[in-house]
Amino acid sequence: MKATVHVKLKRDVLDPQGKAIQRACAALGYDAVRDIRQDKLFEVELDAHDETAARALLDELCQKLLANPVIEDYRVVAVEA
Repeated sequence: MKATVHVKLKRDVLDPQGKAIQRACAALGYDAVRDIRQDKLFEVELDAHDETAARALLDELCQKLLANPVIEDYRVVAVEA
């Protein structure tokens, strides 16, 4: 199975990399860009019996490794056979 997991900083957590990108946009003349936040996208290939088992495994993986639940939210975007 293939899955896509989206991990992003919680809204109230500072995003220094996003701010650096925003400043670079302004320096390049893209004044219309008001805010940028950087996220992570993981493409995961895994063995699972069904989508429910895959989502359970992905949830555990996110909580323990892919995301820091204190400052990040995650969402399993897609699971495909």
